[in-house]
Amino acid sequence: QMLAKQVHGDEPKTRLLDKIAKSTFRASEIVNSLLNFSRTSTTEFEDIDLNRIIRETTALVEHQMDKAGVRISLELEDGLPLIRGNAGKLQQVFLNLLLNGRDAMENGGVLAVRTASAGTIVRAEVSDSGPGIPRELLNRIFDPFFTTKASRKGTGLGLSISYGIVEEHGGQIVADSRPGEGAVFRLDFPAARKTVNA
Repeated sequence: QMLAKQVHGDEPKTRLLDKIAKSTFRASEIVNSLLNFSRTSTTEFEDIDLNRIIRETTALVEHQMDKAGVRISLELEDGLPLIRGNAGKLQQVFLNLLLNGRDAMENGGVLAVRTASAGTIVRAEVSDSGPGIPRELLNRIFDPFFTTKASRKGTGLGLSISYGIVEEHGGQIVADSRPGEGAVFRLDFPAARKTVNA
């Protein structure tokens, strides 16, 4: 950036320096993703309302979704049991799933987010109306560095980090897809145990 100020007016050098600056920022993003992926610091857990996490996360990306022609549909179960978790990490998971869903629908579409509970399980589903994930790739999408996105559009770490976070919460995340019918990600978490006053 400092060099760019010095070579002002020299178009070929300015273009080259611009490329270097963009590549540096990209390298920085990848390093940050790797640090998130490998970080093993202890996580503070508390009782969390998953519906609140989802509402807050969708509010964060609302503008981006509008620009991409994507409509978010929320079907959240009332009185959903609380789960034990870390709000920041769970928000990271849903942010990744929402942005992946947006990227999968190049011509816009619908992103549906649902929550429900059954017994001691609290489930969240994020589904898109995109082209779907080919069967042969479904069992690889949580692998580190695996991505179906064009180069420069993804590091292939988002879903593997999300998988690790869900496991850290004692939960499970699975993906299902039929080509032409979009993809759905199901996240199951154990409900928080209610403490009984003696």
